[in-house]
Amino acid sequence: MEGFIYGVILQWKLDLRSRTMLITCYAVPLLFFAVMGGVFSSITPESRETLIQSMTVFAVTMGTLIGLPPSLAEIYRRDVKNAYQANGVPLSLGLVLINISTFAHLLIMSAILYGIAPVLFDAKIPEHPETYFGGLLVLIAVSLSVASIIGLAVKDAANTSMFSILLFLPSVMLSGVMFPSELLPEALAVVGKFFPATWGYKLMTDSGLSLQTLCPLCIIFIIAFILCLTLLKKISTR
Repeated sequence: MEGFIYGVILQWKLDLRSRTMLITCYAVPLLFFAVMGGVFSSITPESRETLIQSMTVFAVTMGTLIGLPPSLAEIYRRDVKNAYQANGVPLSLGLVLINISTFAHLLIMSAILYGIAPVLFDAKIPEHPETYFGGLLVLIAVSLSVASIIGLAVKDAANTSMFSILLFLPSVMLSGVMFPSELLPEALAVVGKFFPATWGYKLMTDSGLSLQTLCPLCIIFIIAFILCLTLLKKISTR
């Protein structure tokens, strides 16, 4: 247990020194919030009702899909993987540690947005904080599981950015955080339902946790979990 805690702390320190993690989990979400928060609240004042939720979904999606895969791919490159195996360390440990560390960073980022949005843009605090934070925890976990697939499946760390962007852009554009999903063509609205951001945003803006919204997220998580286990087995045999 002590070794596990030490590993989490070590991964936390490594993340703080990682420019990719700092940029994707803190710098870009805060910059986007500073710019788009002002734009949304000025053009459509009613957006203040869900500004915290929409900016949080963007931050979580950015931190997971753009921030996690390159770091994860770096962990499982050949020399690092060999070091794990030579020292009898389970290959799954790297995946678990970086997911826990990223989870913590995104919680901090979400707390920052939750605190400063009402001050800067008069954003409305969610009426049901228990639903908001419950939805936030679920969204982060599911988004991390999807991002982990990219990090494990793509061998070249440089190529992970391309696949991450291919998932990040539709996740944000089709989730309803930029504009109401009702304005989308029916085909695009259906595509948007395959992304955790869509259901996470709906969950965080609902008055309570509903099975109708939780079930798609649970299904995505289970599928991603199985794929991650399969990919870890393939990595161990390379």
